[in-house]
Amino acid sequence: MENKQLSQNFWLSEFIRSQSATRMGIDNIPSDAEYYNLLYLCKYVLQPLRDHFGPLYISSGFRSLELNKVIGGSKTSQHVKGQAADIDSPTRNKEYFEYIRENLPFDQLIWEFGTDEMPDWVHVSYDVSKNRRQILKAVRDEKGVRYVKV
Repeated sequence: MENKQLSQNFWLSEFIRSQSATRMGIDNIPSDAEYYNLLYLCKYVLQPLRDHFGPLYISSGFRSLELNKVIGGSKTSQHVKGQAADIDSPTRNKEYFEYIRENLPFDQLIWEFGTDEMPDWVHVSYDVSKNRRQILKAVRDEKGVRYVKV
């Protein structure tokens, strides 16, 4: 299943790879519903972003419930539904964030940590049933991690 093509330039293997899953023997294969969510995420967000910028690195894609729990992911994470991806570039994260915000449909767009000039990575999700266009910034402080509206 992992050799399935999700769009012109994205493959399922990019979204299910996980060192933690491999190390712990966790099955990280999406169900049919989760797979179709990944197809929509690629079709409407990631492939258009790639068409504009060139190759993208997916640092986190699909996470099974078990994997999400092991790595300490949010209980409401859209990664477990196949609706979210984290993309990362040493130099383009701000450009990715701004391009998605201005040009593409999305449910959540999160500036993940970093500085005011550059996020450490960008989280984007797409929900075929409802896209809220929620824009957030993840910050750490003495109380832990919180998400603030941008």
